[in-house]
This record gives sequence, C-alpha cells and structure tokens, in this order.
Amino acid sequence: MHIHPSVQMWLLLLALSGAALSPIRAAEVSSSQASEQVFSAQELDQMLAPLALYPDALLAQVLMAATYPGDVADAASWSMEHPDASGDDAVHQVSEQPWDPSVQSLVAFPAVLATLGQDPSWVQKVGDAFLAQPDAVMDSVQRLRRQAQEAGNLKSDDKQKVIQQPTQEVTQSGGSSEQTIIIESADPQVVYVPTYNPNVVYGTWAYPSYPPVYYPPPAGSYFGSALVTGLGFAAGVAVIDSLWGDCDWGRGDVDIDVNRYNNINTNRQLNVNENNWKHNAVNRDGVPYRDRASREQYGQRLANSEQREALRGRDTARTADRESARKSLEQRGFESPATSNRQARERAQTANREMRDPAQARQPSRDQARSTPQARQQARQQHSASRNTPDNAFAGARSPNRERASQQRGQASRAAASRPQAARTSGRAVSRPAMASSRGGARGGRR
Repeated sequence: MHIHPSVQMWLLLLALSGAALSPIRAAEVSSSQASEQVFSAQELDQMLAPLALYPDALLAQVLMAATYPGDVADAASWSMEHPDASGDDAVHQVSEQPWDPSVQSLVAFPAVLATLGQDPSWVQKVGDAFLAQPDAVMDSVQRLRRQAQEAGNLKSDDKQKVIQQPTQEVTQSGGSSEQTIIIESADPQVVYVPTYNPNVVYGTWAYPSYPPVYYPPPAGSYFGSALVTGLGFAAGVAVIDSLWGDCDWGRGDVDIDVNRYNNINTNRQLNVNENNWKHNAVNRDGVPYRDRASREQYGQRLANSEQREALRGRDTARTADRESARKSLEQRGFESPATSNRQARERAQTANREMRDPAQARQPSRDQARSTPQARQQARQQHSASRNTPDNAFAGARSPNRERASQQRGQASRAAASRPQAARTSGRAVSRPAMASSRGGARGGRR
C-alpha cells in the first residue's frame, strides 16, 4: 500500500512528539507524587524517635490518639491535675469526657501523657503523618528499632519481650528482605512505659540535619537507669482493657480488639466486625488537616452533616415561630422588621428626622404613606387616569394660527415691560373714562 509522502512525514512527527513527551509526562507524574509526600523519611525518623521503642499495643494507641491533638492536650492537663490516677480506673474516670476513646485510654499511662504534653505541635505532626502516610510511619518505626537493636539498646528483659519475625514482603530470590521487630510487655497485664534519650539509644544518628528531640521525664519521676544507658522504664501500670489496639505491620494500620474496647468503653460500643481502626473526623474538633488528601477524605464527611444548620443555631421551629410573630405584628398595625440594610438605613434616617422635628413626626413619612394600601390604590388610579388622556404630539396641527397665537401670548406685554421709561412716556397717553358726577350732570355744570 502506497502512503503519500506528506502522510508519512506527519506520522513520523507524531511518533517523535510522543517519544519526546513520554519522559515529560513521567516526570510530571513523579513530581505530582512527590508533592503529595507530606513528610520525608528523615522527618519521620526524627518525629517518631521518642515513640518507636514503645510496646506495639501502646504505640498503636498513641498513633491513633495523635490524630486528635486537641484531645491529647486536654488529657495531658487532666493527668497532671490527677497525679494518682492510672490504669483502667483512670479511663473510667474520663468516660464522660468528649475525647476520642483512643485518647481516653492514654490517661491509664501518666508517663505517656507527660511526654506528649510537652510539645502539642509535635503530637499533631505525628498524627498528620499517620493519617497521610501510615505505611511510611510503620517503616520508620522499624528502621529506628533496628538501629536501637544494632546499638545494643533494645533487648528482652523482665519488662518487655523483643521478637523478630520475617516480614511479609518477599524479595525476588524468595526470602524476606528484613525482619520485623515486635515489642510486647513481658506480663500482658502490666505495661512498663519506656523513656529514653533518642540521641543515645539509637547510636550514631544517621541524619545530622534532622536530630531527634529528647523529652525528659518530669522531675521526681523514677525511670531506673535512663540517665546512664539512655533507656529506662516508668513504674508498671496494671491494665486489663485500656489497651485495645495493636500494630498490624503487614498492612500498615492498627487492629482493634473489639472485646477489650467494648469492656472499657461501655457508652461507645463497636460491632464485632469493626476490628480496623478508622479516624473519626468529628473528634478532630476543628484542627485542620495538613495534607490535601486528608482534607478531602475527612474534612467534607463529618458525621451528622445534615444537622449543621442546627449546630449553627438555626432552629427550624424557632424560625417558623419568628415568622408567625412577624405576621401577627403586621396584622395589628405594627411595622414589620427591615428586610435589607438599605431599608434599615432609611428607617433610621426617618427616625432621626422625626426626633429633630416633632411636628413632622406627626405626619406620615413619604415611604410610610407610599407603603399603605390606600396610597398604592390612589397612585394606581392616578396612573390610569393619566393613561386615558395621553399627550398628543400633533395637537394644534390643524389650526396653526390658533396655536401660534397661544405660543405668542404675553410676548407683547413682556416686550413693553422691558422698554425704557422714556420710550414708554413718549407714546400715546393713556385715556381713562371720565367719572360721572353723583348728581348726574357733567363736571362743573349747573342746571
């Protein structure tokens, strides 16, 4: 089949343009993906360093709670005001607080809230990272745990168990690429909260530009040898149901033990199949989301969104009552409220004029007169009468002399009045009729 040379040239240019645009399109896609990254790996390691060595169940609870930074700050203040409250009993004491259940569970561990309460902005960043990049957060925790293990500061003892198991990611050779490090409490019903200096426990920090922050324990707290080796533990906390979350390292999210959750949260029950944690945007309390995806996912899907009018103080029943009252006032002769700013200004100006001129106040204003039914009816009648006798532009066309005389009426008088006095006296004298005598004869004559 023969193809015209111009067609061949067009096909060649099309192929070349496609080949040239494909790298550009790929670069645009990669750039778009990079722009969606909220935090880099270095930033994640920096912010998660104070938390990565928590037991898995406690870490899951902290990650969930961090998505509600305002509630965490309130819970930290409550814990400071109730220093003797801990364990399941403390969680029961805050059951009526409007906090998310994940935040309520943290009052069982005063040492955790003492750390989180030192830097609310850091807590918010941790929560934003967990919402936007849950997989990256889990990867960061595993990186940090491996660093602490290689530095010799993460091992099993009488307070915790450190377990290694193959990850679910499989390499091309068939073996797992790295080990997943799991941290559990040595006693399932007693939790020891670790405290440590991230600048010591992880060995040489890999990112000098992103050094971790150390949040020291409150004064007077006992944390064993934390100041010597960089790792210590608070006093053990006996819990049964306060920890109902756990890290799912394979899927990068948090699992929920529904039975424990329902035992401790008697007024916020879950169904059996609700065993995966989901962020509740209502408990966010208006704290803005950092990334666009979270804003689109949670910002526009608040629970009970159909009741926003009531939440803003707009009650439908109250509005109907106000409308009924307004109509009742109008029927009784009272002026209805202004419906616009312009009408309100006009009424205010009228009131000011009436206050300055009491006599004028006794007369209805032009706007009020215009608004009465009688005035409107009278205006319509006048308009109708004027329409019955419309002006005729050709009036006087059939009698031009009469029209000209009508137009020139008075011109002679105006001209005479405008002449000088001398000109007026030099003319013919004005003759007046002689007044008749009262006797009937001529003036000065005799009978």
